Amino acid sequence: MKNKVVVFGGTGFLGGYLVEELENRGYTVCPVDLNNPKNHPNFIRCNIMDKDNVSQIITEEVDYVFNLAGFANLDVAIQFPTRTMELNVIGNMHILDACINKNVKRFIYASSAYAMSNKGSFYGISKLSSEKIVEEYGKRFDLKYTILRYGSVYSELDFDNNYIFQIVKKAVNNKTIEHRGTGEELREYIHAFDAGKLSVDVIESKNFENEHVILTGMEKMRRLDLFLMIKEMLNDEVEIHLKDGGYKSHYKLTPYSFEPIRSRKLVANPHIDMGQGILDCIKAVYNSLD
Repeated sequence: MKNKVVVFGGTGFLGGYLVEELENRGYTVCPVDLNNPKNHPNFIRCNIMDKDNVSQIITEEVDYVFNLAGFANLDVAIQFPTRTMELNVIGNMHILDACINKNVKRFIYASSAYAMSNKGSFYGISKLSSEKIVEEYGKRFDLKYTILRYGSVYSELDFDNNYIFQIVKKAVNNKTIEHRGTGEELREYIHAFDAGKLSVDVIESKNFENEHVILTGMEKMRRLDLFLMIKEMLNDEVEIHLKDGGYKSHYKLTPYSFEPIRSRKLVANPHIDMGQGILDCIKAVYNSLD
């Protein structure tokens, strides 16, 4: 007997593929989002900032909960740092609270490769923060979880966070491809259909309980090679413009970063002796009794 699954962000770019794959495997799925473009019969409208609404959606019958909701576009997140933290961190905690209250079998969090990087600005920070919070919920409340770190996902659907589609769209309409980097940046692209399948594979094996899983493509491709491929497919009727220097918040070759942070120790000299300080505390307590 298959289980009931709630997918927050279930009508978004990746969420639509995930919901379809779950249903193909026999799961009962409730996509949760702010809009329902496909008019899914089990769709539930919800803002994850509404904690009471979130709590009502996750019932005792729910076995698995995916959270794909929140800001997924790095450049948009940079413009709205407070909103990014609210949706990607606090909104995620609302879902976590409901999961532990209803004893779900497992919580699956959609993170990002930017959680491992010192790039990504507020988006990467929000993802890493939520990862640590999910881990702590697992320790404190025995909540089984899986953290999925998605790489460069693409498909033929028109979403603002579908990078390849947006590049193709501009190439077709404007005959140009504009890029704010050198073109040497490497990515391992994965189709959203494949990412959806792998995401469902994860809940069908206990091997992924309390684990971090990276979902990405098999082959590395330079941005420039991607642009040249698109140009060739459009009969070379596309101009490519590279604008080096505007790619600071995106990683170039790898999302992995090592960035040790050192603290400087500052001590008072002269200073109040520890014994004297405690003695003053004792005197203050006795004075308050008087």
